[in-house]
Amino acid sequence: MTIYSNNQYYEAIFQLRPKNLEVLEIVKKYIEQDKALISKEIHKKFGVDLYLNKKKTAVNIARKLKKRYKGETKISKSLYGVDRMTSKRVYRVTVLFRLNEK
Repeated sequence: MTIYSNNQYYEAIFQLRPKNLEVLEIVKKYIEQDKALISKEIHKKFGVDLYLNKKKTAVNIARKLKKRYKGETKISKSLYGVDRMTSKRVYRVTVLFRLNEK
């Protein structure tokens, strides 16, 4: 099963700081288990950004990583738009997991 999507749709951004390939592989396994998709993966010099199609997946991954590794989690949301059918506000979530340096 592939965890990458061809379209650009995303509901959440999962940010991993600093770049750690071992933790990144664990994150991808969690994404595959949750049947979520990555629409974009951006590698920066200070970390990795994964654009996911499920908000809940990003929050759950951060929770699991916090139990497994020493680090801090920050969750923020930004207004994306308003649903035309229900008139509810639609938010995108940004989840940051910062590993503590040893």
